Amino acid sequence: MTHPKIETYDATLRDGMQGEGMSLTAAEKVRVVRKLDELGVDLIEAGFPASNPKELELFGLLEKEELQHAQIAAFGMTRRRDVAAADDPSLQILAQCFAPVCTIVGKTWKLHLEKVVRVTPEENLELIADSVSYLVSAGKRVVYDSEHFFDSYREDPEYSVACLRAAARAGAERVVLCDTNGSSLPHQIADAVRSVRAQLGEEVALGIHCHNDLECGVANTIAAVTEGVTQVQGTMNGIGERTGNANLVTVIANLELRLGHELLGTERMAKLTETAHFVDELLNRNPDPRAAWVGRSAFAHKGGLHVAGIRADATTFEHSDPAVVGNERELLVSELAGKHTILEKASDVGLTLDDAAAVRVIERVKELEHRGYQFEAADGSFELLLRKEAGEYEPLFRLESWRVIVEQRADGKVETEATIKVWLDGERYVTTAEGNGPVNALDAALRAAILQVHPHLADVQLVNFKVRILDETHGTDAITRVFIDASDGTEVWGSTGVHENIIAASWQALVDSLEFAEQGARVRQS
Repeated sequence: MTHPKIETYDATLRDGMQGEGMSLTAAEKVRVVRKLDELGVDLIEAGFPASNPKELELFGLLEKEELQHAQIAAFGMTRRRDVAAADDPSLQILAQCFAPVCTIVGKTWKLHLEKVVRVTPEENLELIADSVSYLVSAGKRVVYDSEHFFDSYREDPEYSVACLRAAARAGAERVVLCDTNGSSLPHQIADAVRSVRAQLGEEVALGIHCHNDLECGVANTIAAVTEGVTQVQGTMNGIGERTGNANLVTVIANLELRLGHELLGTERMAKLTETAHFVDELLNRNPDPRAAWVGRSAFAHKGGLHVAGIRADATTFEHSDPAVVGNERELLVSELAGKHTILEKASDVGLTLDDAAAVRVIERVKELEHRGYQFEAADGSFELLLRKEAGEYEPLFRLESWRVIVEQRADGKVETEATIKVWLDGERYVTTAEGNGPVNALDAALRAAILQVHPHLADVQLVNFKVRILDETHGTDAITRVFIDASDGTEVWGSTGVHENIIAASWQALVDSLEFAEQGARVRQS
């Protein structure tokens, strides 16, 4: 069966930026455009040209860009009720903009006609037709977004379709049905699209724009495609106002890899994970590990039975090969892990364990996790555990003692000082350092000693620090688990520590993070 080509329309830079805490500079938005173009997205909605200084700067930068695939769409609204389309300043800006595509949004729901724009249904149809016609006469390809279409359709289907027909007759190349409130369920989307398709005919191209308020944004988008929609709108990683927009990443993967539609093709599809993570990192967000297809945990396996199945045949517990979207399989280590997980993890880092050693590792993991440790995000600490069992572990130093002093003065200033006493290569080192907190001070004091023997560890930096109280009912004497992420500029690894004293737990994680880096250096040099 041949499936129609589905056009991808990304609204990250406009609709996505309406999400809480979402902000990018004009230069960063250009980087997103380049990445989406490289991915193979067809249309990229850049926003309202000249609506504010940042947008003005963005469109100036984009005009100079030479994109290989994508086209830029400028966004705007239908004309004001008291002015002709040719005299409406916002429409004039769209007409004069370099973008070849203009997307304009118009009202559909009579509630909005009465409460917001205060025009009659007949006048609204004129606003739509005049605005589309003006931009088409200016040489623009016009996409018409029918705002609150599905809310309107449930109340007055005849008028809702009349709004679409007005835009299509005026020259819009596509009319887009918008679930602006995210209030619809998949069967409602499918029923409405099926009816619209029948009334407008095949010659009117349809698009779908869903929000995720009921967590149905992706499902609603797919339901619309199954009824004949040929453009999907969404945002990278589903960012957007309130609970966000339909996640374009998931929509693309589901449509191409599950329903057989053509969107990106094999080569570009393999860039999906990289692109999704790039946008999150640029927004200073941690990529969602549980995101479908592209999350770190999307192809992660923890139970021993699952891991054994994966080793025998990956299709036993995976819906797809993670490589098709540029992701990787992950075997997680926990008290649920089986022998095969341990053996594969050891093999991955160049260690050889026999079955008996693997069983001992499992028992050790169970013991430690019972005490509060967790190794799923602490790959560095787990590798050290493997090395100890394999007899290939060398401690970075021998600890004599450490001490931290925190002093708050009458003026409110807090000072922290740490002193450590350690032995390295038969020499005793005593170092003291100040920091903006206990962990920072300990890190500084430890480095002051070990860098004299291992100067390359200066490249290792702590990039994340997380604390969790494991038994909140114990109050201030509760057990604390600390996670540290460290990086040498190339790799990132995690380490963990558990103790009733938060500083002691932090020390454990800190030492593991540095010891892992040194173990890795020995492996690379061997």
